[in-house]
Amino acid sequence: MGFLYVLAGVAHFLAPRRFARIVPPRFPRPRALVYLSGVAEVVLGVGVLFRRTRRASAWGIVALLLAVFPANVYMATDGVAAELVPERHAGLARVAAWVRLPLQGVLILWAWWYTGRDVGGA
Repeated sequence: MGFLYVLAGVAHFLAPRRFARIVPPRFPRPRALVYLSGVAEVVLGVGVLFRRTRRASAWGIVALLLAVFPANVYMATDGVAAELVPERHAGLARVAAWVRLPLQGVLILWAWWYTGRDVGGA
């Protein structure tokens, strides 16, 4: 799980405009939020790799997933997902944005599992 979040966090720095596009308009400074969430994903992703910081980092991931959920809802309901891909893939992007919403719950449960005392390696 840790490597997934590190990769996702790095992606925020490689394509900040794309990530900023899915920040709902009511939130200020979308690019700053993208960088902040990218840093959080990298730090928390690394944190779950180590037993000493795993539990706190997993709780941080749960909080982060809840915090970014409005962006996922916005991406699905405002058609933003279709704007982020070539036109021929717009339909698939719309479906993926809707599938992402319940997947967020699965990701939260996965991170919550890592909050346990005796979870093995990442």
